[in-house]
Amino acid sequence: MKSIQDALYNWLSIKIVADARPDDLSAQETFAFFQQMLEQDFSVKEVSVTKDEMSYTVSYKIDHQEETKRFPVELIECMYEQIKQEPEKFRNYPSA
Repeated sequence: MKSIQDALYNWLSIKIVADARPDDLSAQETFAFFQQMLEQDFSVKEVSVTKDEMSYTVSYKIDHQEETKRFPVELIECMYEQIKQEPEKFRNYPSA
């Protein structure tokens, strides 16, 4: 992934799912993958997320420089909304 914007979008989208479904091993593993990508590929540190009615704001540091990106709520929550609407397609499978 070449863009930090894309990496943050994917990280935040799966974070919403992983936070809502702590027993979903796939969501937890995918979140960890994107977390590692942010840290190793983009040197992102100290990530925080805030939400208002319209958007999520992700604040983070790269080389001690604080930066922010905003994402529309409906875009970020799209994956989780689909899971809620069709839960039979997104079952949790227990770890072995």
